[in-house]
Formats: sequence, C-alpha cells, structure tokens
Amino acid sequence: MQLLKFVPIKLTLFLVAGILTGYFLNFSILFPFISVLLLLVTLGFLFQIQKRTSSALFGAIALLSTFCIGMFAISLANPKNYKTHYSNFNSNEAQPIHLKVVDVLKANSFSDRYIAETQAIGEQATTGQLLLSIAKDSTTADLQIDEEILVYNSIEAVSSPLNLHQFNYKKYLKDLGVLGQLQIKRADYIKKRNSTKTIYGRAAHIRESIIKSLKTENFGAEELAIMQALLLGQRNDISKDTYSAYKDAGAVHILAVSGLHVGILLLILQFLLQPVTSLAYGQNIKLVLVVLFLWAFAFIAGLSASVVRAVTMFSFLAYALYLNRPSNKFNILALSLFFILLIKPMYLFQVGFQMSYAAVFAILWIYPMLQRFWFPKLFLIRKIWQLMSVSIAAQLGVVPISLFYFHQFPSLFFISNIVIVPCLGIILSGGLLVIILSVGQILPDFVTYLYNEIIQTMNTVVYWVAQQESFVFKAIAFDGAQLVLSYILIFSLVIYLNKPAFKKLMFFLGSIIALQTWSFIQVYTTHKKEQLIVLHQTKYTGILAQKGTALKLWTHHPKNFEATVDAYSMNERIANFSVDSLQNNYQFKGRSLYILDSLAIFPPKETSYDIVVLTQSPNINLDRFIEALKPTLIIADGSNYKTFVQRWQRTCKKRKLPFHYTGEKGAYDMSLSEKEPLK
Repeated sequence: MQLLKFVPIKLTLFLVAGILTGYFLNFSILFPFISVLLLLVTLGFLFQIQKRTSSALFGAIALLSTFCIGMFAISLANPKNYKTHYSNFNSNEAQPIHLKVVDVLKANSFSDRYIAETQAIGEQATTGQLLLSIAKDSTTADLQIDEEILVYNSIEAVSSPLNLHQFNYKKYLKDLGVLGQLQIKRADYIKKRNSTKTIYGRAAHIRESIIKSLKTENFGAEELAIMQALLLGQRNDISKDTYSAYKDAGAVHILAVSGLHVGILLLILQFLLQPVTSLAYGQNIKLVLVVLFLWAFAFIAGLSASVVRAVTMFSFLAYALYLNRPSNKFNILALSLFFILLIKPMYLFQVGFQMSYAAVFAILWIYPMLQRFWFPKLFLIRKIWQLMSVSIAAQLGVVPISLFYFHQFPSLFFISNIVIVPCLGIILSGGLLVIILSVGQILPDFVTYLYNEIIQTMNTVVYWVAQQESFVFKAIAFDGAQLVLSYILIFSLVIYLNKPAFKKLMFFLGSIIALQTWSFIQVYTTHKKEQLIVLHQTKYTGILAQKGTALKLWTHHPKNFEATVDAYSMNERIANFSVDSLQNNYQFKGRSLYILDSLAIFPPKETSYDIVVLTQSPNINLDRFIEALKPTLIIADGSNYKTFVQRWQRTCKKRKLPFHYTGEKGAYDMSLSEKEPLK
C-alpha cells in the first residue's frame, strides 16, 4: 500500500503499537523512560556520524524510538503509576475527601452522576478521578463543573461484571482514567465556597447559559434535546426512545459532537470564507480564521473530549486543504492522530475516537474511488450519489467497530444519511445564528418555527427508518478476531478495486477464507460447549445451562434475567432457548449441585452433593448442614440477605471450606474449578 511509504503514517503506526504494548503489559514509568532516553541518544549519535537521516539503521532506530515513546506515553497516562493517586492512600475506613467536579454525566433513575478529581484525602494532597454518584433528592441543586465539595466517606473499587458477557463498566471507566467510585447522599457533602475556575468550567457555564436561553424559545422538547446534542454536545436530555431510533437507523453517531459535525462545519467555513482568499495573504488569513472558528465551536460545545479531539483532527485537515495536495491529507491525518495520542494515549481505547478516525480515513481513501466509478451528469443525481458515496465510505470504515461494540447493523443507513447530512449542514450553519439571536433575546418566531421544522423532519425520517425492523440486523456475534479480519477484508477489497491485479485478488480471496475459517471455528466451538452456571441477580435465583447451541434457564422469575440471557445468547451464538421452573438438584459432568431455598428442605441422607447453592436466605444452622452433607463448595447467590451471607462466609472460613458469593465473585461456572474465576 502506497500510504505506508509516508513517514508520518509509519511513525503513527509504531506509536499506536507502542501504546497497545504498554497498555497490555502495564509497564511502570521507569522502563519506557530509560528506553526512550537511550534510543534518542543513539539517534543523535548516529546523526552526528552519518549527517543524514535516510539510512536504514537510522530509520529502524527512529521507529523503535517511536514505539518506546508510545509505551512511555501510556505509562504516564496510567494513574496508578503516580504515588499521589488516591488508590495509594485509600482504605476501607471513612475519611475526609476533597473533590472537584470535572464532568457531569447523564443521570440514571436513582442518582446523579459526575466525574470528580480528588484534591485531598485527609491532610494528604492526592490526584486521580473517580465516579461520584449522588442519590437523587429534589431539595438540592445539581453540581456543576468546577464546583468543589467535601465529603466524609471511603472510596470503593468499581465492580466487575457479575455475569458472563455483561458490559464491563469497570474497564470502560478504567480507559477513562477512573479507578474508583463514591456513592453518597445529598446530606453527606458540603459545597466549598470560592472554588477555583478552569477553562472547562467557564466553557460549561457558557453552554448552560445558552441552553437556558434556548429553553425560553418555542422549540419542541425533542427538537430542543437534538439541538443541544448537535450544537452544544449536551445529550443528557435526549429521551431513550429517540436515542434508540437514531441507533436503529444507523444515525446515532450524529448525537455526539464528533468528526462528522466538525467536518461539515469545516466545509461550511471553507465556503463562507472563500472571499477572504482574494486579499493579500488571503489563504493564510482563511486558515487562521477557520481554525479559530473551529476552536470557538469547541469552546461553546463545552470542550468535551470528543469535541476537542475532533476539532484537533480537523484543524490539521484544514492545514491539509490549505496545502492542496491529496497525499498530504493522509499525512496530516496521521500527524493529528500522532499528536493527540502522544498527549492523550487513552483516547485510543475510546469508541468515539476509533470511529471518528476510521470514518475520516475511509472517506478520504474510498470516496474519491467511488466518484471515479460513476460521475452522473445530472446535478441532482450527482449530489445524491455524492452523499451516498460519503455514507458508504464512512460505513465501510466503521462497520467492523460498530459490530464489535454494538452488535447490530442498520442496512438502510444510506437513506437516513441522505436526509441527515443535508439537515445537519443546515442545522450547524444556522445553529450559531439561532444561538446568537436567542442569547440576545431577538430570535424571530419564524426562524424558530423553520429551525424546529428542519429538526422535526430529520427526526421523522429517522423514526421511519428505525421502524423498518426487518432491515435492522441485531444481536450479531462479533469478536476481536472478526474485527481485525474484517478490516483486512475491506482493505484488500478496496486495494483490488482501485487497481486490479492477480496478487491483490488472491489476497482478497484469502481474507474471505480467513474470516470464514474463524467463523467456522467459532460455530464448531459453540457446538462442543457445555456449561452450567449459577447466575447472579439481586433478589432472584437462576441456573443457566448450555449444550451446544441450545440454552436453558431454570428460574421462577424469567423476566428478571432477560438482559443477562440476551447478552449470553448473542455472544455464545445460541440458536434455541427455553425456560423451566427451578429444580432442587442438578447433575453436570459427574458433579452434583443442590439448591437450598427459604424452605430449608434437607436432601435425603443417603444422597451426597458436591456443591450446595443457598438461595432466598434459608434460616439454617450451616455448621450442622455441612456436617451432614459434606459438600466441597458452598455458593450463595444474589437472592440472600447480606447479613446471612457474611455469617455463612465466616462459618466456611472457620471450616476451611470454599465459599463463593456471586455478589462479589460473580456467577459460578461448574465447568471451572472453584479456584478459577468466571471470565
């Protein structure tokens, strides 16, 4: 591939490789730092001897240096590598904690949620971000960015998923640099007066002022929520139904200010500022104005991570347009990726970041090719084809990522995008005018009406596309290997179509065979698989059994296990599912399991069981029960009172009998040993 000949692209790939290596091997700061230092000294020494940078040895050491810089960057981004991180001072005992709010998250049914930076624990100055959950209470106002509070509590670790194939919220927060959490009530904290202000707090304050102004206008509730998302990066007011509709229509990406929005804004600015080029140094002035306007938009949108990285990327692309050389677009895109990851390496593991760069790269690479295949003479058809080409190129870039994270594919994405992209252009171009007029309290009613109708039209199309359920393919099992193989397949296809050759055709066909082979291996593995799992669910008991592609759930409350079963069925490629009432005993591969519920009915004396599951808080003397039955393992599921579980745990510890509480260790898989955790 010709693109790999460019130096910025090579350096960026090696930086990414270094970040991935450092992330999975979890180095301390010292080893990567020494490696980078030695390699840079070696580079300097070579340059002094050779007086050139074109030698193979110099190039190899430069790439290795970039690789080590990636490892060093990710080690610097790891909060645990700092002695001042709160995890090094935290204990199970409650203590005074000084926090500063740095982000406001979407609230759930029970609590308002924030990301807060620790300032101090007790008398010790600390660093590190945590998840702050405050139980909802109508008597107290919500916290804002930059507000500081004092709370007397203890920081807890974020819980791992307790059932197989559940969303790993702990890993998601870890990739954001958040390792702990605080769950408090309104009465547990006091606000600190005269909190120090940051640029993020000022941006959030301006955004909130704009939202208050917009709420005084005659916009519909759903339309206003969409406006806040598209113009200000504030998605908290979008209803669950609207979000689901955009997701099913393949348009959920527009609800977060990202590359698409900033890219459209860049094109609008390029067009509006074209007259400036007629002035002396007009091209330079135009570039400066474009970048300034892009960052002004980022400031208004609250300087969120997604907005900042999108504006950074398109600031570099604005420079590429200024140079007006096609190959430079890829170089500049690679440079933007390089510098963003150098400063914020953890962005690499965020879905929005991955999709933004994949979509932009695909558009720059595939869109011109699609235009060469067909260039209609009629203006209307040509514009429709251009929109479809952009949509197809972007979808080819992001569909493997979308399948990997979201497990669905909306096949009518091109219909929604043909309407959405023009609407989005109008919304963004007119949005700043609407904001200015609204803040100045001079927004005419007819402008409000027209703007509201445009958003309503876009919503109507999205809802219609989302309702075509037969064209929305959901619950698609897609793992990491398929993600990589799918990208190899797409790359080989595009390379072949761009300039057909026999070797390229063989590579494309080989990638198809590789993807099919892996899919066959997955199907074969599923058919051979047998599992019996004691699930975790608060207040309820469930046993899940898999035999090949057949799955059976034993429970008295099947509705409470729907989400768990759906996730399991999708990832394990289950074809048949059934439900039955809970039984008292089960046999699995020579091991026996007995369910002891609130009735506390002992099994017959002549029978013995390896594993006993305590459910629904049976009031028993566990010592006597163990003496009679002699089990090798005691399991307590989520249906038991915690006080009972603690008592049973002490009893088992005294008897040196393994004890598994699903509320702490997660669901129990009988195909594993009691010492092996469920993954």
